[in-house]
Amino acid sequence: MVGERFAVQIEGRDLELSNLDKLMYPEAGFTKGEVIDYYTRIAPVLLPHLRDRALTRIRYPNGVDGMHFFEKNAPGGTPSWVRLETLPVPGSTKSRETIDFVVVDELAALVWVANLASLELHTPQWRIGEHPDLMVVDLDPGAPAGLRECCAVAMLMRDRLAGDGLSAYPKTSGKKGMQLCVPISGTQDSEVVSRYAKKVAEELSAQVPGSITAKMAKAVRPGKVFIDWSQNAAAKTTVAPYSLRAMAAPTASTPLTWDEVSAMALGDEEARQFGASEVLERVEDHGDLLADLLVTGPPLPVS
Repeated sequence: MVGERFAVQIEGRDLELSNLDKLMYPEAGFTKGEVIDYYTRIAPVLLPHLRDRALTRIRYPNGVDGMHFFEKNAPGGTPSWVRLETLPVPGSTKSRETIDFVVVDELAALVWVANLASLELHTPQWRIGEHPDLMVVDLDPGAPAGLRECCAVAMLMRDRLAGDGLSAYPKTSGKKGMQLCVPISGTQDSEVVSRYAKKVAEELSAQVPGSITAKMAKAVRPGKVFIDWSQNAAAKTTVAPYSLRAMAAPTASTPLTWDEVSAMALGDEEARQFGASEVLERVEDHGDLLADLLVTGPPLPVS
């Protein structure tokens, strides 16, 4: 049975919404209409972090319990007003030399991708045609370590980066761990950024080998926080700030204050992920805690 469709106009763009009652998060009773509503309401703080970045979507056409797939290329039926950028994809698993990437620069495009059940939005550390303007460090806990242990490692990483004149901004991943986002100059290529991130990760691992690892092998991760420096490779993407995640409940990648990170690390606050409604409330209270990521940072030290 074909679901009901609704023609809408958003900022002068015509699009059609469909199946708004379909459950995207069955356990939580959260529908596609609520997904679209969340992305519409979070758009003022989300869109600046998506602007000029090639967008990878993870689509869940039958909700988080159903099949899902990664989508980088523009799907058939993409409206003519959606911005596309043709970019090289060396090493593509589908043997493509280039892909027409979707770039979400406006509210209508964000609603369009949400209507396609693109629950998760992932972006690279570079803007189109530029070197990386962000360094991202992913903190991935190996059980029984969890988000609390990630927060403790985040503070060590923050202080180490500050010694090189770099500012780090924390956010939850929306799943198990968290990321630190560091604005940089955009004058150094991804290999330089990856090399620096790996160097710092290995330094911290050497300092606290019982709690931190910089090695990708899963066999060494149990009970430790893996500092994933490889997120800075040109072909890698990271979940965007405020993006929903495909969990049982609609959690989102949530910017944190350093006071919150400290309290979670010490056990003074519960170390947890945040739901969509909480994220909207936090933005009302704090604005965009990652606004400084939109300002050019310093170059990385090269030794």
